[in-house]
Amino acid sequence: MKKKISSIFVLLLLAASSCKDLTVAPTDAISTETLVTTTAGLTNALNGAYALFKDHITFNGTIDQNNMYLRQYYHLSDFASDDIVCGQVTTDPLFYSFSLGHAPSQGNTRYFWYVSYKIISGVNTVIDAVEKSGDQDAAKQQLLGECYFLRAFCHFNLVRLFGKPYSVDPNAPGIILRTSLTDEAKKARSTVGEVYTSVIADAEKAATLMTQNRGVQYASKEAAWALLSRVNLYKEDNQKAIDYANQVINSGRFTLTTATTYPSLFANATAGSETIFCVAFTAADDYGKFGSIASMIYSDGNSGWGEEYASSSLRTLMSKHTEDVRWSYIVPSTDGTGTVQKKNGIEMYYISKFSFQGGSPNLSSPIMFRLSEMYLNKAEAEAKLNQTSAALNDVDEIRKNRGLSGSLYAGTLPSGYTALDAVLEERRIELAFEGHRTYDVFRNKRTLNKTYWGYHLAGLKETDIDLSRTPSGYPNMTVPYTSNRIIYYIPVDEVLSNPQATQNP
Repeated sequence: MKKKISSIFVLLLLAASSCKDLTVAPTDAISTETLVTTTAGLTNALNGAYALFKDHITFNGTIDQNNMYLRQYYHLSDFASDDIVCGQVTTDPLFYSFSLGHAPSQGNTRYFWYVSYKIISGVNTVIDAVEKSGDQDAAKQQLLGECYFLRAFCHFNLVRLFGKPYSVDPNAPGIILRTSLTDEAKKARSTVGEVYTSVIADAEKAATLMTQNRGVQYASKEAAWALLSRVNLYKEDNQKAIDYANQVINSGRFTLTTATTYPSLFANATAGSETIFCVAFTAADDYGKFGSIASMIYSDGNSGWGEEYASSSLRTLMSKHTEDVRWSYIVPSTDGTGTVQKKNGIEMYYISKFSFQGGSPNLSSPIMFRLSEMYLNKAEAEAKLNQTSAALNDVDEIRKNRGLSGSLYAGTLPSGYTALDAVLEERRIELAFEGHRTYDVFRNKRTLNKTYWGYHLAGLKETDIDLSRTPSGYPNMTVPYTSNRIIYYIPVDEVLSNPQATQNP
């Protein structure tokens, strides 16, 4: 029996800046008895979809301050990487990312799955309304394009978390594709390859529909091209990854930040010269210590938990160039003598990429796509096409804007070190903490090396920690791309309600 979703339901009556002005919980505000097909009505509907990336909404009858799409987006990816170290054992489900102790019932994956499909359902309703109207008005076509972009973006983020990398197995189970209001309620998972095909089709259509610039807090044709560059890179369709990156670079809309302006980019994302698409937060969206993205990785002593830190692995890589301005986002917590403090034996190097918008330690407008990634997408694809000189030139374009002089290796790679090695190291440093690292490792069929002190090491006691040596004998210090735990279990809610939704091993 088909799950028929009435066309009268649409994301409406949500304020452009926030859902907080409503007297009902944001989750209740995505339907209305009146379908509004005016530009203003559809704009409000789409604003509701954007708001779901940042709002705390009702899930399973309650509003949990820890539940926010973007908070889980970063925790589920970056906390599983070798860039962030956990400073203690915690009952917060974010710990599963560090420890690989995944469970179908963990709250963060359940919420992320739920809110992702809530966004998808909402934009599907808007798509259905606009396409049925046949209205070719440019403003409405722009909004339609934004809906296609958001659907592609959400499906892609889901398949990265719950499906094996395309490069590893495109025929592996992916996620459930929801591209129509008449989709079966109980629907099987599409393959990873099928999801990629759908994502690319949606993003390509989005790019053709979007002809207006509403600001970087909204989708645009350049954002669609950026998504297409990323997706094709993951798919290893390298020339297309290059071509779409070049379309963004050559659009003339964006410029790389410099060594002078880069340190303030993330606190001023909506005005940043290289921001392609970000989720705009306002002062009203400052969740403080509870529920913000920054609160787990930064603390000024008064606001924020500050329990996760930049890993020694990342800091060792960056230590080759102390003049690199990217150090500005790694903030050591020091005592009166300048000595780096420790928590439970782990050195406290806070991360400030999600802090200081308007001076607030817990506020930022997270950047989903920026120009630096386009240069690095190009570089990686060029390296894989054996265009070594071009790849290193693109890496140099980033480096010279980060306070580093001279060409990387003067164009001549050390023995046993490839252009791809160089690009992936640069990606790791430039895009650190932005939700890329684990995907970059596993889609390139590499092993994640977490052989450093931290509470991802099962059974670790503070008395075991000796920072002068490398830990040994603990499980999961290295994670091969073949491990089942590079992805998460399908949430229990879906599996129990949908017999066709097979579980990951």
